Amino acid sequence: MILARLKAQPEFHIQQFAKIQQVTSKAGIDRICGYEGFENEAYPDSGGVWTIGFGTIKYPNGVRVKKGDKCTLEQAKAYMAYDLKSFENAVNKVKVQLNQNQFDALVSLTYNIGVSAFLNSTLLKKLNAGDYKGAAEQFPRWNKVKGKVVNGLTNRRLSEKKLFEKAL
Repeated sequence: MILARLKAQPEFHIQQFAKIQQVTSKAGIDRICGYEGFENEAYPDSGGVWTIGFGTIKYPNGVRVKKGDKCTLEQAKAYMAYDLKSFENAVNKVKVQLNQNQFDALVSLTYNIGVSAFLNSTLLKKLNAGDYKGAAEQFPRWNKVKGKVVNGLTNRRLSEKKLFEKAL
């Protein structure tokens, strides 16, 4: 009788739950803002890209920052919050579990090197293979602009690596 009822039941499939989407912590946002610094007037960054606020290169409407552009601190915060979403989305594609420190370190890296560079990086390949140590060792490699070592990037990468390796 019970077997007959079970056979009559529709097939049940175990659904895989979507990975919880992480967001950058306040400390992580403060860290990125500290690295980027606030500039209310557009300036060419070390790579020659026009930048404003806390490292914004493109406004939420898709228009690129250009010479002569200005913003307030509040506008810069809004641009940064908007920008952060695409970097968080990229880091949320990581296939292994991340603690908050690891997530924040990866968002900071991605905020600086860009989504495409992160998604095509050896760091991500190692991380997705479960090689956390190997991934951490990749941070210092991202310290160059146009092939030249930049001391500020060297320091930033070492700080991000240290954060990535830090347990909660």
